[in-house]
Amino acid sequence: MIRNRSMSIEGRPLALPDWLKAGVWPFETFGLEVDGSLLAVTEAGHGPAILFVHVGTWSIVWRDLVTQLAPQFRCIFFDAPGNGLSQRISRAPLSLDRAARAISGVIAALDLRDLTVVAHDLAGPAAMAAMGEVPERIRGIVAMNAFGWRPLGAALRGMLAIVGSRTMREIDVLTGFLPRITASSFGVGRHYDEQSRRAFLAGMGTSGRRAFHDYMRDAARCERLYNKAQGALAGPLARMPLLTIFGERNDPFGFQKEWKRRFPDARQVVVSRGNHFPMCDAPEFVGRAIRSWYEECVA
Repeated sequence: MIRNRSMSIEGRPLALPDWLKAGVWPFETFGLEVDGSLLAVTEAGHGPAILFVHVGTWSIVWRDLVTQLAPQFRCIFFDAPGNGLSQRISRAPLSLDRAARAISGVIAALDLRDLTVVAHDLAGPAAMAAMGEVPERIRGIVAMNAFGWRPLGAALRGMLAIVGSRTMREIDVLTGFLPRITASSFGVGRHYDEQSRRAFLAGMGTSGRRAFHDYMRDAARCERLYNKAQGALAGPLARMPLLTIFGERNDPFGFQKEWKRRFPDARQVVVSRGNHFPMCDAPEFVGRAIRSWYEECVA
């Protein structure tokens, strides 16, 4: 895969930070102006397009899976507004609606068609809302430890409210406890070397930690976004091929079961001993699952 630290083939040049070494990030990254802010967008590989979407941490979570899929697919992934290498947001509050607009903006700017979208975590409802606006461009959906509807139940809504609270945000800003947990084998770090773990943490600096908690806070109350996402799931996306991939140890709210209820023909995969980041826990296994599903259900 080609890497260029100063120039890009799309968008504007994006200088990568010194802590992001070539051995950790062997990709081409460029800046793309979307919705009034600069997004860090990365591409690798050639073939049918797959857009990988995550909201909360940053795109290094896709690195090992993209390495598996780039020989057969054009892989596009980006940092949501305020996350990772994307522009820090200091004025307008971060929201899942803004993340959805970023997804729509990337699809439009790169003129992505016949597209498969892989959504992880909070990117689920944001991606459903965005895809619902351009269903003619979408060929398939992969939900990876993600939901795509209004969160129900006291436990789920309570978790979002606690993690998204200003108190929790400021504790994390001061201590960095959540990124350190996430960098461990419990999170993204099962196969990361020390340099990769340091890079993950660097990408989750003070402003990145604030952004993470602000997205979680919005997830507890973004009714307009959930209305759009649920309308898309019940309407233009209802007959899309769907693959769900969850870690064996991380589906406490029964999202897999709910996906199956909404999409009876969905293919469902469970990563043995997997946690919240199955693409990091078992990138080869997840890559094979996506290739097999794509060949049999999408192509």
